[in-house]
Amino acid sequence: MFEKAKQIYDLQKKAKAIQKDLRDTEIEAASNDGFVTVVFNGEQHLVDISVSEDALKPDNQKTLENDLKNAISQAIARSQALAAEKTKEMMGDMNLNIPGMS
Repeated sequence: MFEKAKQIYDLQKKAKAIQKDLRDTEIEAASNDGFVTVVFNGEQHLVDISVSEDALKPDNQKTLENDLKNAISQAIARSQALAAEKTKEMMGDMNLNIPGMS
């Protein structure tokens, strides 16, 4: 019984460390044309966004919209992959066999 409680405590401790690590990690993604750059942290919060002056021209509206969508999607996907990787590492360290996490 004590061993299970210790495992749960260790798991909580590692989860908090991973959460802090994700909060402090920045993921940058840019559009192919360089018009847009976004930065998210590992918790998927937007940290920064920059848009080039050329992208703000009226005839570039559709391009800007697509660039924003693509850069944001790319950064979120990277953030999700990073979080999944860290969680998988933590579960491996704990020798837990949870379906879908191996």
